[in-house]
Amino acid sequence: MSDASDDTPAPDETVAETTGASTPGRLHPALIATLVAIPVMVLVGFIAFAALKPDAGSPIDAYASASNTSADCAKLVSALPATFNGYESKSVDGDVVRWASTSGGEAISLRCGVGRPDGLAPSSKLQVVHPVQWFITDTIDGRGQAYVAVDHRPYVAMWVPINAGNAAITEVSGIIDRTLPRAPLDLG
Repeated sequence: MSDASDDTPAPDETVAETTGASTPGRLHPALIATLVAIPVMVLVGFIAFAALKPDAGSPIDAYASASNTSADCAKLVSALPATFNGYESKSVDGDVVRWASTSGGEAISLRCGVGRPDGLAPSSKLQVVHPVQWFITDTIDGRGQAYVAVDHRPYVAMWVPINAGNAAITEVSGIIDRTLPRAPLDLG
């Protein structure tokens, strides 16, 4: 017969104390820490990847807009070609026109009615393309170049991806010359 005041541990408690195992139904603290740390690290990895990946947009999306250009820009946008070689039908979203690449590369983008480029100065090097004068505003290695037509009003910006060739900017230059009024260079 056993006494209720007996301090002898039950057989299950003795095994738990000697093996270091936790009581049934409870998880070991190291396992809990692991189960919490892994999802947190995965989440941090996704956030870091999203924050550090290169921006898919072109520089012309961030250019300042000029005012009162809607009539001239509408005339230009309607005269632009539906496609370019290697680029799908144009899509128009406000003052931005895009031609998506058929090979999965970056789109050609055009934006009518941007503000005068800040870097345009008397010493600026301009590119003449069929007969429009373009100022290179941004070059992104491995991606492409952004140009602004500076001798017609309103100003027109164009993003040309690295492998797009020069056919698109040549054709757009001819359309700019036919649809937008010429203007003197404003070199600041």
